[in-house]
Amino acid sequence: MSNEAVKLPELSSDYSLTVEQISGYKRNGHTMLRQVVTPEEMSIYRPVIANLVKELNYHSKPIHERDTYGKAFIQIGNLWLKHEAARRYTLARRFAKIAAELMGVDGVRIYHDQALFKEPGGGHTPWHQDQIYWPLDTDNTITMWMPLVPILPEVGTMSFASGSQEAGYISKLVISDESHRTLQQYIDGKGFDIVNYGAMAAGDATFHAGWTLHSAPGNPTESMREVMTIIYYADGARTLEPDSNARRSDFATVFPDLKPGDIAANDITPLVYKKA
Repeated sequence: MSNEAVKLPELSSDYSLTVEQISGYKRNGHTMLRQVVTPEEMSIYRPVIANLVKELNYHSKPIHERDTYGKAFIQIGNLWLKHEAARRYTLARRFAKIAAELMGVDGVRIYHDQALFKEPGGGHTPWHQDQIYWPLDTDNTITMWMPLVPILPEVGTMSFASGSQEAGYISKLVISDESHRTLQQYIDGKGFDIVNYGAMAAGDATFHAGWTLHSAPGNPTESMREVMTIIYYADGARTLEPDSNARRSDFATVFPDLKPGDIAANDITPLVYKKA
């Protein structure tokens, strides 16, 4: 292992959850936790991840020439396969244990990580459900959303429709203007409470269920909104026959060696936490 890897913080210590945080997550489909990563730890991980995203940024058009999805963020997946620091971050036991305890499962695997960097002038992220993209036959999925830099109120963090996870699969619409309109109407009709946690420090994190409806505002500031996400699912879950283009694409990328109905486990979906 390189000297660089030896110097990286382990991110393996426990983060203690309260009974109220776990029950709140199960009820609402989301929660926010302060300082999951300390400022000292983030000072080491953030520059490496930010430089990696800058290096891998695929956008060639200015923001005003992109579609709604392209305006929303620079999106880079599976950073953990591209750099040792990103690997240490994504496979961190601390995060995975939180995910397992919130879902109430004994073990979790990584589905993938994603950097979601919203550029200055970047557009809003429309209402959507994450799990419409994942060919997983389980409701035990969760996304960690962690700012690498402070997010001020004028930049904006995510908004969640509390309790919407109970509805399960609402719509196959991928992130788009159409998903925003259609799901806003659905939210209004159901009367879900909308929760936004406001300003977040670097290293704070929200966790939300795969079916929880969520959105985020645009970025009107001159600063990049740097966020890392990690998606987890319960160990032992099986793959699902893809029923949409989005899920067919993900199946081919994430589970190229598996068939529908197989246990969802391979080298790129490693087990990152197992209860003793």
